[in-house]
Amino acid sequence: MKNTLYAGILLLLLGLTACTSTKKTVINEFTSIKIDTLYTGKISIRAIAADNDTIYYAGSDKKLGFVATKAKYEKQLTSIPRNFEFRSIALTNKYVYFLSIESPAQLYRYSRDFKQGELVYEETHAKAFYDSMHFWNDNEGIAIGDPTADCLSIIITRDGGKTWQKIPCSQLPKVIDGEAAFAASNTNISIKGNSCWVVSGGKQSRVFHSPDKGTSWKVYNTPIVQGEAMTGIFTADFYNESIGFIAGGNYEKPNQNDQNKAITLDGGKTWTLVGEKVGFGYASCVQFVPDSNGKALVSVGATGLHYSNDSGNIWKQFSTDASLYTIRFLNAQEAIAAGKDKIIRIRFK
Repeated sequence: MKNTLYAGILLLLLGLTACTSTKKTVINEFTSIKIDTLYTGKISIRAIAADNDTIYYAGSDKKLGFVATKAKYEKQLTSIPRNFEFRSIALTNKYVYFLSIESPAQLYRYSRDFKQGELVYEETHAKAFYDSMHFWNDNEGIAIGDPTADCLSIIITRDGGKTWQKIPCSQLPKVIDGEAAFAASNTNISIKGNSCWVVSGGKQSRVFHSPDKGTSWKVYNTPIVQGEAMTGIFTADFYNESIGFIAGGNYEKPNQNDQNKAITLDGGKTWTLVGEKVGFGYASCVQFVPDSNGKALVSVGATGLHYSNDSGNIWKQFSTDASLYTIRFLNAQEAIAAGKDKIIRIRFK
């Protein structure tokens, strides 16, 4: 009798374990979007940063500003002395940072209300061209740019953006002639925990990884299209320290939708092409949907706004608007996007 009872309990436990192990996480699938326009003006915006209802932006013609969505208030800086183009932005609890692209590349730190600001870094090398900037925390941040020697340009701050130091090429992986980065959407850099990933394109499409806030680096090959000046990885996003996604393609062949998207499950060491000849062509920005277990993604670029619910294998087009360059999620159902002459809010349903 006891043996029969024990056997029954064992079978019940095994059954419960089997049910638990085969249970699949259900991801809510979006079926439509609603768009509200938050800002319009003659500007090209490739860098945005959002905090609650305030959207900071950096754009062309030295236009920097923020839009407070609830109060419908906006402000643009007029104190920048030259007609710079800005494509990098970063936000901390106290400050917002703006970095211009071409030489002389200038990095400004402003209070979040724009009442106080200062130039904190300048690079005058003729080849200086900066692409992206992010912070790990309020004190430590990183910006990356095209090579001025035989490595990517990488500058680091450890004191809250007061000072920045450029990492010498002797401490970084080498690049080949014609390998660089793209200032498409301020997403050449992705940060999770202490890790940082930087992506390249052109003659080579690779992923550079630092596990320790920019102290040490390794570089990994990818199957993304490469070999020409305007091919490669234009954007990257990591859901956590294991799951990441890269996208881009051929800027000069915007409808080409193969070898332009790949996923990693091992922190960027290896990459697998997904969605071959389906979904979007050239993409300037890709982002994971929050709270999706690394399954849901949204992209913007030359063929519009696309959404995937299965790690990038199948894509649904929600918009044909090719004038959006960058997108960031506020929460699991709401995102901010910007591009040519506008900033919009997108609600996913």
